[in-house]
Amino acid sequence: MRVLVTGGAGFVGSHVVERLLADGHTVAVVDNLSTGRREHVAAAAALHVADLRSARLPAVLAEARPEVVVHVAAQAAVARSVIDPVFDAGVNVVGTVALLEASRRAGVRRLVYTSTGGAAYGDTDVLPTPEDHPARATSPYGVSKVAAERYLECFAGLARLDTLTLRLANVYGPRQDPKGEAGVIAIFADRLLRGEPCVVYGDGEQTRDYVYVEDVADAVSRAVARAGVTGVLNIGTGVETTVNELYRRLSRLAGVTRPAEHAPPRPGEQRRSVLDAARARAALGWAPGTALDDGLARTLAHFKQRVA
Repeated sequence: MRVLVTGGAGFVGSHVVERLLADGHTVAVVDNLSTGRREHVAAAAALHVADLRSARLPAVLAEARPEVVVHVAAQAAVARSVIDPVFDAGVNVVGTVALLEASRRAGVRRLVYTSTGGAAYGDTDVLPTPEDHPARATSPYGVSKVAAERYLECFAGLARLDTLTLRLANVYGPRQDPKGEAGVIAIFADRLLRGEPCVVYGDGEQTRDYVYVEDVADAVSRAVARAGVTGVLNIGTGVETTVNELYRRLSRLAGVTRPAEHAPPRPGEQRRSVLDAARARAALGWAPGTALDDGLARTLAHFKQRVA
């Protein structure tokens, strides 16, 4: 199939592109390179440098003629969304609507959207959290991603477009930028290897569900191939890990004995987050295949190459 991946030069998107190419698809990428890197795009994929909100987007889709669109591009930093919610909404909501309209005009059959799990649900009454739990986003980022989901549902009716939302847990792995829209694992790995102190916000007992990026790419691969699977699916491990425990594991793997420093908690972040991915197992045959320690070791190996 012909597949277009938005944000395909970024952390998650570049892994998705590589997996789709390995599956035998023809892949095009649209990325404005604001956080993505040209060198992350596989040589076999056609790169179109454009913003989703630009007037060029319809022409990009007309040239690529995708049958399926995988929408990964996003403003993905919770902290930035709190500081600049207008920018966050512009990228995550307006950009998504522009993509949906361009997809409708280009005759796209299916759109797979990577949304957020933890930031969408907020602090919940049920852990692990299933898809039918009310969304209680506590950050502008979470709100914007859920709003984009509603637009997908709208266009599914308006344009007869198959849409599937994958609500991702906390994704980590090689190529995540420790200086940009990074998750805590990338930040810790980079600082540990550079001999710099790591900062834990709050008491460190807040939990997250950490899912390895290649497992996410596998979920997207299955979502692309299974036409007719629509709605919302969680993609996570179902395992909670505290930030303190995460630091202990990473520091042990890095051979560092220095304790983490602590700072006040940051606004907009929930206390506990872990996803129930039973529906993804049933609908896509998907399950996470990478144990946390194995994924952390692979991630550290990648960062060692960067630091060396």
